[in-house]
Amino acid sequence: MNPLTRRHFLAASALATAGTLAAPAAPAAHADEGLDAERYADVLDLHGTPAQAYPGDNNPITVFADLGAWHAYALPRPTDPLGGFTGPLHLAQEYPWWLSDGLTRLQLAEQGRPLDLAAGGAPTLTALPGLLRQRYALADGLALTLELRFAGNRTALLRARLANTGRTARTLAVAWTGTLLRPADGPQHDAPRLLAAERGVEVAFARVRRTWEYLTDGTESFAVRHAQPVRVTVDGDRHRTELADLVRLPPGASRTLDWTESYTFTAEDRARAVREAEAALRAPERTAATGRARWAGYLARATDGVPAARRRTAVKCVQTLVTNWRSPAGRIRHDAVTPSLSDKWFSGVWAWDTWKQAVGTALFAPGLAADQIRAVFDHQTGPGAPDRPQDAGMVPDCVFYNDPSTGGGNWNERNSKPPLAAWAVWEVYRRSGDRAFLRELLPKLTAYQDWWYRTRDHLGEGLCEYGATLDPANAAPEDCRQAAAWESGMDNAPRFDAATVVANHGPKGEPVGWSLTQRSVDLNAYLAADHRHLALIAAELGDRPTAERLRGRAERIDAAIRATMYDPATGWFHDTDLATGARLTARGRGIEGAIPLWSGTADPAQARTVRARLLDPAEFGTPMPFPTVARSSPSFDPAGYWRGLAWLDQSYFAIEGLRRYGWDQDARRAVERLLTAAEGLSGDGPVRENYDPLTGRGRNSTNFSWSAALLLPLLRS
Repeated sequence: MNPLTRRHFLAASALATAGTLAAPAAPAAHADEGLDAERYADVLDLHGTPAQAYPGDNNPITVFADLGAWHAYALPRPTDPLGGFTGPLHLAQEYPWWLSDGLTRLQLAEQGRPLDLAAGGAPTLTALPGLLRQRYALADGLALTLELRFAGNRTALLRARLANTGRTARTLAVAWTGTLLRPADGPQHDAPRLLAAERGVEVAFARVRRTWEYLTDGTESFAVRHAQPVRVTVDGDRHRTELADLVRLPPGASRTLDWTESYTFTAEDRARAVREAEAALRAPERTAATGRARWAGYLARATDGVPAARRRTAVKCVQTLVTNWRSPAGRIRHDAVTPSLSDKWFSGVWAWDTWKQAVGTALFAPGLAADQIRAVFDHQTGPGAPDRPQDAGMVPDCVFYNDPSTGGGNWNERNSKPPLAAWAVWEVYRRSGDRAFLRELLPKLTAYQDWWYRTRDHLGEGLCEYGATLDPANAAPEDCRQAAAWESGMDNAPRFDAATVVANHGPKGEPVGWSLTQRSVDLNAYLAADHRHLALIAAELGDRPTAERLRGRAERIDAAIRATMYDPATGWFHDTDLATGARLTARGRGIEGAIPLWSGTADPAQARTVRARLLDPAEFGTPMPFPTVARSSPSFDPAGYWRGLAWLDQSYFAIEGLRRYGWDQDARRAVERLLTAAEGLSGDGPVRENYDPLTGRGRNSTNFSWSAALLLPLLRS
């Protein structure tokens, strides 16, 4: 069995408004496609209805959320119960659960007889960018359209439009029904409680603190609020909400019924959500128009420069990232993008996920991209921190709604993550032009870079190692080795199988952390790039001397990597032994050896041999290109997490590395092979966490953010 991944180990161990996140003006529409969202219908299959509250570790039903909401919806299948949207799926702070299979299903009756919504044929159930829509043709010229979009970061707006296209007047009774889906056992079984409210129904939640399953404070609420007067009856976990007045529709007339569904965590949240809901109900057309305009901007920016055949994939990437967007709540203080709402363990904010996600998000929403970077730096260790002064400048691995003080088990400060933050900040700036953002982040980025050399450069030579912090969870050498592997982001990569750790000390002999007994080539190439990006930021802000100093340091790192980590016999860059300096070639070739091309570190001759290995079908040129371990390696496992699966972030770095050294045709061909081989990218399947390099089959998490984010720039290739 493969070693536990970092995230799975953690489990086993025991809106902002649209205006706040405004992006630059949209480019002109494509002449052949325009900004018609209908052309991007069903880029993802969002159909399904759950049978139980627990969605599984990887929810098989892809959902839709927007504006950072903490609840989401899907569409029923034509054979499922009709008349409403699937859900909501809600986050119990850190874990997704289905609250209902359809909490507000519409029912129509005429003269006391229920109307069959599918009497006129199968309904049209469509997912559009920023909108879910259902269209029904009932008998005798009656039509029903249901739409769901988000009005804010706590509230969805739902609309039912009844239209009479027949020749006779219709008088309809309208009601909504729904039933809670309770967790099967544990204290969470009794957490939700369905209540009648003046304008609809409400679900209140009891306090439950189950670290690895379900977290509520007892202040959470899910509230349905109707614009029109209603009568509510609650019977246990079921409700029936009836429109107080009959709907009378003369021939040619229509009527729209509006309601909102808000999920909140605190009393303050709830008060804001009430205002948000009331504003949407007062002006639903304005809310809809605002949403359409925002999404038109997203689509125009995300597809700008993308060939027509790839634009649906680009829109799929945007929808993936927006659904994974979470607004501030708990310890998450800025809007952020989580790895995947579909995965039980992935509703937190990881550092290196964020750096990569921000690069892609900046292409269509630079304000959101900037905020997700802030969400990570909000928890940067400050100078003089009483519990860990040695870690001033450190960025934690991941942060969640809860930290350990409130029972959070997923929060992790045992290690950091690869230093790609300056790259992310620079890429966001390139899209936004916001110099204030550069000024805000420069001292944070500088402190983060200083932390690496203070706590991870064991020999003080200007080359660093992945390592571990002085955290109580790093009590034994194996704990530290594991944390160091997590710090690389390549949790169970074979290059760490035989690694050990060594203690690091400060100038007075005080302990400051741990390092692996190997220098890692990707880490130092990232640090060389980090210096270059910091130099760009400093120069942009007018500090030329600092920019020159940073560029000089980057060149020294490059020279050291070229001299010590490149192996002529294997034609590849390798980690090196900390004690002897020997290149660790016996551990095989890993994709980390291609990072010196992305960073611009390799000399031309070295780059040519790396290119040859990248393109060789017996090495990294597999049908789905760029596995994490070379096909020729004895450790190669096409199903292994970081032992052979192809990850799109590493594909991105390899492709951009080829392009950096002038091999544009190789880069274009690699993108075409990737798009052809990767399951689901050209259809309505989800973007996956990783892929089998031999078959292209998607593996592990669905709807994965960094894959979607780094596909966006590749699609322009």
